[in-house]
Amino acid sequence: MAKKKSNLMKWLLITVAVLIVFAIVGKKAGWIGGAEEKEVAVEKAEKRNIAETVSASGKIQPEVSVKISPDVSGEIVELPVKEGDRVKKGQLLVRILPDIYQSYVDRSVAALNGSKANFENAKSRLVQARSQFDKAKQTYDRSKKLFDEKLISPQEWEGVKSAYEVAQAEVSASEQSVSAADYSVRSSEASLKEAQDNLRKTSIFAPVDGTISKLNVEKGERVVGTSQMAGTEMMTLADLNEMEVSVDVNENDIVRVNTGDTANIEVDAYMGKKFKGVVTEVANSANISGLTVDQVTNFTVKVRVLRESYEQMADPEHPERSVFHPGMSATVDIMTKRVSDVISVPIQSVTTRDTTEKGGGTTGMKGGDNKMEDETEITVKDEKAEKAEKADQLDESDKRVECVFLLDNGKVRLVPVKTGIQDNSYIEIKSGLKAGDQVVSSPYSAIAKFLKDGDPVKVVPKEQLFNKKD
Repeated sequence: MAKKKSNLMKWLLITVAVLIVFAIVGKKAGWIGGAEEKEVAVEKAEKRNIAETVSASGKIQPEVSVKISPDVSGEIVELPVKEGDRVKKGQLLVRILPDIYQSYVDRSVAALNGSKANFENAKSRLVQARSQFDKAKQTYDRSKKLFDEKLISPQEWEGVKSAYEVAQAEVSASEQSVSAADYSVRSSEASLKEAQDNLRKTSIFAPVDGTISKLNVEKGERVVGTSQMAGTEMMTLADLNEMEVSVDVNENDIVRVNTGDTANIEVDAYMGKKFKGVVTEVANSANISGLTVDQVTNFTVKVRVLRESYEQMADPEHPERSVFHPGMSATVDIMTKRVSDVISVPIQSVTTRDTTEKGGGTTGMKGGDNKMEDETEITVKDEKAEKAEKADQLDESDKRVECVFLLDNGKVRLVPVKTGIQDNSYIEIKSGLKAGDQVVSSPYSAIAKFLKDGDPVKVVPKEQLFNKKD
């Protein structure tokens, strides 16, 4: 009897244990008391102003920057400026030793004078040759008449004729000599002009007003002129009153950037301050960097820093000093498009789902400014149908739509939406929601993967989700 009671108690305990396990599993699976609630944070769809931006980093540089190189070679004998000096247009920057170029001028002057003297001599010889020709022609005409009347012998006629032809040739030769002498004078004048230009080029003056932003030479150094090769870059003259940021924009974003777009600029040297800018140049040709496998295609965009956004930062005691220095690092947010008073939700609230996915389809909701009266049914497939259509689902990208999870009486419904532009935090909803609708905003892993249409949820503060994760 005692043994039977012991066996009965044993089976009773086993049965209770099985029931407890079954209850726990059933609770989690939703067989008992409904499915387990997932903890989520929600946020209301509200009307906001959204500005779409393209972000890029780059360096600050002057809009006008002139590299100064000499046209002639030689030793620097005068350097009256130093780096950071402000100069006016026409102010002396560098003087190169002029002695050798002065000697070129002197030689050219002497050569020109000699050419002019030769030209005058050639003209004198031409006058003499023409005079001799005139006499020979008179004798020729008279002798021809006498020869025709047979008053002179053929020998005399041949002598007169030969003298006439020689005089004619002398005139032609003298004319050629005059032309050659004239060309020689012109060549000497050109040589003199070149020598004088080279002499003038030994003194280099500022082509524009600006600041010496870089000085690469010192007094006594020898420099190479650009007439011979690349030349020595002696200094850079920049207008620091007009600054710009040169940034590289990715090929995927460049199509949205246009000249005239406004921008917000943050400079690393001035943390917490934002400056206004406007796009002035958008490159047509790409800058390709990296190896073939890791090639990155960017386009250079130049953004002018508007002076009114930083002029109050200028030092009143030194107004000539620029707030920015060439080479400073900056980040630019280019505003490519703006919309006002539009329905928007957090960016992370929008996901894409396959409309044919089992348990994750889309259910049309009556809501939004244009109520979605026609509901999109969730297509639930059985396993046989899924296997039969597996080949048709290879290209699932065609079936994926943008959706949000809408909170409705403790459950979520997957609602298809049409989106517009976005900023760093929110995305425009063109259709599918109305102001005040509550959408799931966290956690993103649940929105992107785990949440299904109709799942029960428990709304908790966003901070609680992150604290729980920690």
